[in-house]
Amino acid sequence: MRKDAQSLPTSTLCIQISIYSMYVGWGSFRFVQSLDSLVSKQSQLHLQTGRTLSLSPFVEDEEMAIKLCCFPKDPLGDVETWSESVDRLLSCKAGQIAFREFLKSEYSEENILFWLACEEYKKTKTVPEMISSANRIYSEFVQTEAPKQINIDCGTRESITKNISQPTLTSFDTAQKLIYSLMARDCYPRFLKSDIYQGLLRRGDSR
Repeated sequence: MRKDAQSLPTSTLCIQISIYSMYVGWGSFRFVQSLDSLVSKQSQLHLQTGRTLSLSPFVEDEEMAIKLCCFPKDPLGDVETWSESVDRLLSCKAGQIAFREFLKSEYSEENILFWLACEEYKKTKTVPEMISSANRIYSEFVQTEAPKQINIDCGTRESITKNISQPTLTSFDTAQKLIYSLMARDCYPRFLKSDIYQGLLRRGDSR
């Protein structure tokens, strides 16, 4: 990574490198490993030098972002349209990443992760793939004490649990709608006022 990127806030780097990986086709595992390595190096720098690392997203700095000259299209070019609706935000890869980073700051990242997992689940083509994906989603997001347990009512959770041995493509529809409603009603308005989104808007205005 270039020297000029080392001074960027960790949250800024997370979003910018994530967007970059989406557009140039890096594998998700490779990206996670690279990002973990980057954060680890920044943490070591802090311990060695005593330098305070800024974790606040998108400080007002014209040089805060890694240049995106390799992109066939600027991934932040549609950032203003994200305020039109949560659907517009979620339909954009860069929007998903920015919203995920915001939810992470509110300790509710599991909401968008579950929603995205359900979107992928509905694209499954074979029964074995569907069964495998359904069980992964259930164990990761739905079952009680799941590592990324989503906040849904007991009835919906019990219904999924009861039918998980014979899943269908609509097994998670009710839960996904509940989480979508929660994000749209509660999280999305705060995202539009957040430093993350406002910082991206400022970047667009300064071009």
